[in-house]
Amino acid sequence: MFKISIVETASQRRLILEGKLVSPWTAEVAAAWKSAAEQLHGRKLIVDLTNVTLISSDGEDALFELMRDGAKFSCGDVLTRHVVKQLARRRRCKA
Repeated sequence: MFKISIVETASQRRLILEGKLVSPWTAEVAAAWKSAAEQLHGRKLIVDLTNVTLISSDGEDALFELMRDGAKFSCGDVLTRHVVKQLARRRRCKA
């Protein structure tokens, strides 16, 4: 099971992902990111991974693409933070 929600405040729009980030949901994440990135009016766009329970290699690739597009992440647990740090290192190596 996978869920995508959007929470808006005056200063940010938060794309909240919950559940297992695996294919075919990775395509949904990319589409939700593009949609959420529209009309920010100066607000930050944050991808919240706090409630993600599993990230497949497809999920890592999707997060990497979001990172390349400028995504900022909020992580809850050590494993998710580790995955995001590894993706950031991978991004710096390919830049």
